Formats: sequence, C-alpha cells, structure tokens
Amino acid sequence: MKHPEQDDKRTFFGLGIAPKILELLEKMEFTTPTPIQYKAIPIGLEGKDIIGVAQTGTGKTLAFGIPMIQRLTQDKSLGLVVVPTRELAIQVDETINKIGSPFGIRTAVLIGGAAMYNQLKALRRSPRVVIATPGRLNDHLNQKTIRLENVKVFVLDEADRMLDMGFMPQIERIMQHLPKERQTMLFSATIPEKIVRIAAKYMKLPIGVEIAPSGTAAKNIAQELFIINREEKPKLLEKLLHEYRGTVLLFSRTKRGATRITKGLKNMGHRVAEIHSDRSLAQRREALDGFKSGRYRILVATDIAARGIDVKGIELVINYDLPDDSENYVHRIGRTGRAGHEGRAISFATPDQRRDVRNIENVMKKSLPVAEHPEVPAAGFEVAATRTFRPRGRQFNRFRGPRKRR
Repeated sequence: MKHPEQDDKRTFFGLGIAPKILELLEKMEFTTPTPIQYKAIPIGLEGKDIIGVAQTGTGKTLAFGIPMIQRLTQDKSLGLVVVPTRELAIQVDETINKIGSPFGIRTAVLIGGAAMYNQLKALRRSPRVVIATPGRLNDHLNQKTIRLENVKVFVLDEADRMLDMGFMPQIERIMQHLPKERQTMLFSATIPEKIVRIAAKYMKLPIGVEIAPSGTAAKNIAQELFIINREEKPKLLEKLLHEYRGTVLLFSRTKRGATRITKGLKNMGHRVAEIHSDRSLAQRREALDGFKSGRYRILVATDIAARGIDVKGIELVINYDLPDDSENYVHRIGRTGRAGHEGRAISFATPDQRRDVRNIENVMKKSLPVAEHPEVPAAGFEVAATRTFRPRGRQFNRFRGPRKRR
C-alpha cells in the first residue's frame, strides 16, 4: 500500500515500534510508512508533544494510533482522541481497534446522534481509548459519566476543522479536565492562528512535523475547472457521470441543495445517497456503508463529509458548488487519490465566482486548469464595468477564457 510520496526503502522497522504491533501492521498489509507516519511515530513513542501538518489522506490515524497503543500497554492509563465529525470518529475507532484489540485495549465512541445508553454501557466496560466529538464528550463530562484525569495521551485530530466548526469553547473545557502531565498530539491540514494559540497554552515544547505545505493537495489528483452558467450545471453533471464510470463523491454547498441534487440524480436513474447534518446518524451510516459496498455509486454530501470519509477507490470528486471556505477545497478533493491511487477532481464555477476561484488557487499555490465540454456551453468570468467604484463590493478582471478539455 504505497503512498505517492513514500520511499520504498523505508519500513516500519527501526522506528521503535514493538514487535507485536509490527506483526499486526504486516497482517494489515502496511509495509511502507507514509511520510507523516515515518516522521511522527518515533517522536510520539518518546512521549513528546507533536504538531503534525499533513494533507488529508496521508495516514495520520496510524501516525498517532501506533504511539498511543504502544504507550498505553505500559500501564493502565487512558487515551483520548477528539475529532470534529461522527464519521471520522467511527473511522478512527476502526483503525485503533485493529491495533489495540490484540492487546485487550477496548475503545468507546462518544458521538452525537447515537444513543446515550449504549455509550454509558461502553464506558462501564472501562475502555482504554475514548474517541469523541467535542459536544458529546462535554455532555458526558457535565453528567460526570466520564473522568479524564488518567488520560496519558491526548489527540486533537483535524484540529483546524474543529475550529472552523466553532468547537474552540468545547475543546478548552475538555482540556481543563485533562491532567497537566500528558502527551498531546495535534494533527491538522492547516495551521491557523487559533491552533498556534492552543499550542502555546496547552502543549509542552511541541515538535512540528510538516509533510506538505499547509493547504496543498495530493500530487496524484488531476484537477479541472468548468466555468458555466448555473442552469447548465445539471446537464454538465449528467455528461460527466456518463464519461466517468467509477464511484463519485459530489459536494453541495447546502443541505437543501444536496437533497435537490440527490433527487435529480435518482430521476436520471443513478444509485445515489446523501449525507449531511439533517440526516440521522443511522441514515448517514447507511449512506456511507452503501457507498463503500457499492450499493450506491454516488454520494452527495455537504462539507460535513469533506474530512473523515475514508473510502478507497473514489474515482471522482465533483464540486457541484464551490465551498464557502476556500481551504475546504483541499479537504474535499483529498477524498480521491488516496493510498497511492490516481484521482480526479472536477469543479463547477459560475461566472460571478472569479474571486472564489482565485482564493482557492491562493490556498493551493497553483492555478486550476480550465476546461470545457463540447456539449455544454462554456462561460467566462464576469468582467467588471468600467466605473470609479466597485459594484456590490466586488470587482472582476478580464479572464482570458477557458481552454479546451483534453
């Protein structure tokens, strides 16, 4: 299982990993560590604080999971992993269980939308690792159904995403319950100022591990941008879905839009499911499981799925709507091109979205290749009228026009 940036000469041997965990990794067919794993695992095993910066899909769960499990086998302490979404919590739990269960290390998942009774039952079984979303973990802390004074290893995964979702107050309340003597590992695709403040306040001389510049996307993802009028989006989508035959993850900006797109795709005869915050946890699990198993070819999602969906073999990511936050573009397209596979990301932009595209390009530090489809009328970005003021607070420069799609 080779990552495009992996060095074939590197192995998990020599990183300080215990022989039994090495055997487990071999059974899981993990033979070559990804760059973030190669750099972060030895530091994590030493018990040092880490700030890990790596693009999505680079194996961060094992980068903190291996040191956590190995350190927890040395005593009766606890591990705590806090993540932004329910889907990511379930994914992390699956990975941690693979390396923890052979050591008798049980886990508990504390997420909103799931029955509190089942979570209390899991907590009574004395789990050694707790994976939680911030809101539900605070619910348990308020009800005194969990205590965190024995936490030895604390992980904030996808920290920038949690801050984007407004979880900073909940995270700070959680940290007040943690012991001062602990290891903290923070992983993120970007490092905004708020994360720097967290590091200064709550971490002890953290070691930075940066694999790719903040905001960069995987190299093996081919990207295209179509500039079209809004009413042409359904037609272009239908043409692309006939051109590409594999699995498709499609992003809508709003929940209502996701439902409307899903209905339209069903009317076209496609096998499609939707996932967003208005769907129940059971509905979201069914959609994700169905997408993984092939029951659904297309998954329509809002940005709740930009991270935390670990589905191998997604052929195409379509940004039907550009994200509100330009940094989410990186996380969206990172759902394809995983584990060394080739991937493709196609984005739709309307003529009034020149600034949104430029913001994405600034984050990516590269231009998005513009394409056009022979059966769908192309458009160009709007050109601002020659005036002495900026209309509606925005001004557009002339765009040289789309180039032919290869």
